[in-house]
Amino acid sequence: MPKSLRNNLIPIILITLVVAYAVMAFARTSTPRTEESSYNALVTEINAGNIKTISVTSDGSSLHVTRKDGSTLTLNKEPNIDTIRLLLDYGVTQEALKTFDYRVEGVPFLAQISSILIYLLPILLIGGFFLFTMRRAQNGADQAFSFGRSRARRITSETPVVTFEDVAGCDESKAELVEVVEFLKNPEKFIQLGARIPKGVLLVGPPGSGKTLLAKAVAGEAGVPFFSLSGSEFVELFVGVGASRVRDLFEQAKKTAPCIVFIDEIDAVGRQRGAGLGGGNDEREQTLNQMLVEMDGFNTDTNVIVIAATNRPDILDPALMRPGRFDRRIVVDAPDLVGREAILRVHTRGKPVSTEVDLKAIAKQTPGFTGADIENLVNEAAILTARGGKKEIGQVELQEAIEKIALGPERKSRLITPHDKEIVAYHEAGHAVAAVLTPSSGVTVQKVTIIPRGPTGGTTWMAPDSEDTMMSKKMMEANIVTLLAGRAAEEIVFGDITSGAVSDLDRASTLARAMVRQYGMSEVIGPVSFGERSEMVFLGRELAEGKNYSEKVAETIDGEVSKIIKGSYERSRQILIDNRDRFILVAKTLLEKETLDSAEFRSIMGGLALPAAA
Repeated sequence: MPKSLRNNLIPIILITLVVAYAVMAFARTSTPRTEESSYNALVTEINAGNIKTISVTSDGSSLHVTRKDGSTLTLNKEPNIDTIRLLLDYGVTQEALKTFDYRVEGVPFLAQISSILIYLLPILLIGGFFLFTMRRAQNGADQAFSFGRSRARRITSETPVVTFEDVAGCDESKAELVEVVEFLKNPEKFIQLGARIPKGVLLVGPPGSGKTLLAKAVAGEAGVPFFSLSGSEFVELFVGVGASRVRDLFEQAKKTAPCIVFIDEIDAVGRQRGAGLGGGNDEREQTLNQMLVEMDGFNTDTNVIVIAATNRPDILDPALMRPGRFDRRIVVDAPDLVGREAILRVHTRGKPVSTEVDLKAIAKQTPGFTGADIENLVNEAAILTARGGKKEIGQVELQEAIEKIALGPERKSRLITPHDKEIVAYHEAGHAVAAVLTPSSGVTVQKVTIIPRGPTGGTTWMAPDSEDTMMSKKMMEANIVTLLAGRAAEEIVFGDITSGAVSDLDRASTLARAMVRQYGMSEVIGPVSFGERSEMVFLGRELAEGKNYSEKVAETIDGEVSKIIKGSYERSRQILIDNRDRFILVAKTLLEKETLDSAEFRSIMGGLALPAAA
């Protein structure tokens, strides 16, 4: 029976009984009285002398009455004693009355039942109402008692299984979790050496890097009960509910041990205590205190492993992070080139991908992409393929998907004046030519276009030649030269500058300021870092900053930043002047074709090889 019908069964029965009662009551009141009224009328007509003859029908089922005016009347109900006496006095013999079967047309069986139900239904209605009320009260009590129970979802065998084969791009992180799974499957191997099972594993990394996917893979590989829930499911409006849910969660886990408990976004409940305005008795801190006790309190002799995920490890409470609670801290960072290629192979598995697709080239153009970004990339490429009416995903669709994700869709309908289009062409040509001709740039021009995308009027798409974890001073200076080349190209060709370089100036200024303040790359200031930063590595931005230098030092910093920017601008300007022919040819070709790929750009540049690093 469906749950909705089962919950409303008693109200449906009560409504049915009320309707049945109303129908029978109406039928009873609308049925004409036959026995008493008919025989009383007969007696009245006999006393008035209107009756000519009375006889019993041949089958003995009714009385046939003939009036003096010729009309007839048939009575088939049982007469009472007084009526029988009148009939005898009128001349109906006892033998004839004996053949009259009084019970044949007595009260019908259904009429008897209806008469009984008329009196029984009110009792049933009252009893059903009390039963319904008591059941509602019981359900309310159950809900009140279950309010503090854990809402963790247990992963069963019916759930689609994700294994470690479906996870790529984070081999080191996967190896750490493989050991946890092996410990659950074969604990004797470790216990013989005195090793104990890790109590907690904390997965740390940027959004979309695959933390939840790794947890799903552990659930698929472990073969033990797996409980999954979010950190926000503990916290409620009422104080004490979160702590109660933590207790109930670990009670369920201990009953099914060995098992795994996965808490996603644990920073929702594990935020550092005493950091807010609330006191020590607020709901979130009580929940955290209970979690600390359950993970490493007095009663901790259980085989329950807690796996948690967060992208904000800097705000977690130190008591939660210590060994004994989270013994392992696994960094799930954005994948490198090899990792991105492996992730592309996972997400293109089972899809109609053309044999000409070079996944390594696609991976090379996606530095900084996480696993979620790459999954979205393949999906966008499939959508573009279907939109174009093709049967296979090709290199063009994957390339278009990269640009769509990074910059937005092409805005071909945007109206651009010929003059603005010419400015954009020379601007983008300046970026591309400077990138190729600047020593230590370390990039390859993949595509140059003057078709607007998102907020940009054109794009110069460049991919790094290698993914270095560290950038040298020369490489940073080369990047600044490339960024400022667009503005320099405008000035060289038109003798004027526009606001189109605002994004380039912002990025160049940020990089130059970082060189002076953070990396100690200024010869005047020296190897000193200024500014107290609370910085989130994975998010790549400063969350807060304190000023720990004087105004005089700040003035020196501003002077050094300005010096770097001006010097780089002059370098970019000189590069374009020295290679004006190639620069002008690239711009004119862009005005004609609107888009140049890597091969076309190299052909225009005359197959020029990259200069050796200075």
